[in-house]
Amino acid sequence: MKQLKIKKKNSFLKKLLIKINRIFGFEIVDQSNYSLASLDRYGHQNLSKIGERSITLPLGEYKINRKVKSLHIILRSCASVTMLSQSKDRIFGQKKHEYSIRTLNSIVKSLNYSKQLFDKISLKLTIIDHNSDLEVINNYKKILDNQFFNFEIKQLDFKKYKSNIKNINENKKSVSENQKSNMSNISQSLDIAFDSDDLIYFVEDDYLHKLNSIEEMIYTYEKFSSLLNNELFICPTDYPYLYTNPAQTNVLIGNNSHWRRIDQTLCTFLTSKNMIQKYFDLLKTMSTFEHLPFEKPLHEIYKKEFCFSPIPSLAIHYTNINSVYGVSPNENLNKLWSENELIK
Repeated sequence: MKQLKIKKKNSFLKKLLIKINRIFGFEIVDQSNYSLASLDRYGHQNLSKIGERSITLPLGEYKINRKVKSLHIILRSCASVTMLSQSKDRIFGQKKHEYSIRTLNSIVKSLNYSKQLFDKISLKLTIIDHNSDLEVINNYKKILDNQFFNFEIKQLDFKKYKSNIKNINENKKSVSENQKSNMSNISQSLDIAFDSDDLIYFVEDDYLHKLNSIEEMIYTYEKFSSLLNNELFICPTDYPYLYTNPAQTNVLIGNNSHWRRIDQTLCTFLTSKNMIQKYFDLLKTMSTFEHLPFEKPLHEIYKKEFCFSPIPSLAIHYTNINSVYGVSPNENLNKLWSENELIK
């Protein structure tokens, strides 16, 4: 009986202390089990609250002043083209539609993993597709059926955008039809993004995502843009090229990942409507003239603006194993690949 009274007394004092600390904006960490009683969570769990605070133990709390209002995911799809600018096979040697379908499946799984996050911010997914078979489109619809978010599948207006593309590239060679399709898709994506509400995630159809990828990108965007007092770019992929030559960088702590500043990406990245509008004309040049490298306009922007990628990777680029912009190092590629197979 005496022990019971002590427990009740300790419980009362603990609750009182929690209330007092909440008033002053403090959190108590119970070091015996690494829990935060005031949040009713453990230290290894997500402690941040969208639009309010970012908490990383043991660094503490950071107040959010740049709140995310919405996320618009724009997936560029072309399941009929195996490789855009290479003749080599992709890792696992499958037909392109397998990568496209698994990419969408992985994104939807990641969205459902962080479903509660979208009680506070709006979400939309748009697929811009060119020349994929009806079976592929039906598989897209199967994945998206009865989801909690709005989506649409648009056909690329190739004829409209193709007319603006120069036929000769920076290397004085003819631009292929497949590249023109890609450039047209980028152009249509940018036009849609221009009128989006807040964050836009441009993603190609050969990037498989981990479950926490979308959540980590959104929380990290809020944290970094609040910390830096500026809009920025986020790439979800830890590319091999980052390890070929030692280079100085800045490393920051995101929500649950380390992030480093980078100066090159491919065309899969997340940014804000403000950045799209600020650099719209420059970004549009990727859809009218084939630069070498193709993403040169993006790299010019990264000289002026912050761009970060995670360590380890949040999304894996399933292309040729020898590409410096290919699969991320130290990752279980087979596991992520098998987890996102569409069950028929």
